[in-house]
Amino acid sequence: MPEPDLAELTAASLERIRSRTPLIHNITNYVVMNDTANVLLAAGASPVMAHAPQEVREMVSFAGALVLNIGTLEDAWIESMLIAGREANARGVPIVLDPVGVGATRLRTETTERLLSELKIAVVRGNAGELASIAGLGGEVRGVDSVRADSPEESARAVSRRTGGAAVASGVVDYVSAGNRGARIQNGHALMGRITGSGCMATAMVGAFLAVEEDPFLAASEAMIAFGVAGEIAAARSEGPGTFRSNLLDAVASLDSAALGRLARYDVFARQPA
Repeated sequence: MPEPDLAELTAASLERIRSRTPLIHNITNYVVMNDTANVLLAAGASPVMAHAPQEVREMVSFAGALVLNIGTLEDAWIESMLIAGREANARGVPIVLDPVGVGATRLRTETTERLLSELKIAVVRGNAGELASIAGLGGEVRGVDSVRADSPEESARAVSRRTGGAAVASGVVDYVSAGNRGARIQNGHALMGRITGSGCMATAMVGAFLAVEEDPFLAASEAMIAFGVAGEIAAARSEGPGTFRSNLLDAVASLDSAALGRLARYDVFARQPA
């Protein structure tokens, strides 16, 4: 089977996002709400940040995707994630989970386990340490930062096997896994690690692509390529983290097929069944 042209597929999905303006329902941490809303707007999607238990079931009924991010947890937000997640599963709305800091505290670890056990998750996106922690492969997380992960690629594959969906282990190289398919995506820039919330923004982008691409593996791969290419374009125009944050939104908004075709760096491969 020929390797898919992910740059071309990414451009096509981005055009669908811009033409359809899918609603992306986010139950996310309050540190990054503004940034994730803005990156979704820049991509062409329509963000909503709704976490009250009284309205999440109704809100998710309008959504193209549901993004769950455990960055700032409390009991009511956990309840809302479960209520919204169950409704999303019942309606066929895909869910993206960002397990921020899983493995660092009992609350984050137990909440992640509960979400993975009670909900069908289309894509899990986290840093290498977070996915290694979920996979039981020795990942180390300090605060919300990955300290160590021995095998990000294997961690992504193990999480994918557990969920039956796709998993992304983000880092210098982003590893995407789903079933027996894998991808290594080499786009991005070091400045992305110098601003708060770049990983959370990447997760929101996965939600936008999932709203227009049914295949979680392709949606996750396309989103990481798009966000990584935008990061490279933004870095070339920036003097430091402050200007980079603004330029990143501009780069997402102006991203087109020419830039994707020129800058996308990836390889896609098939694995033998486990």
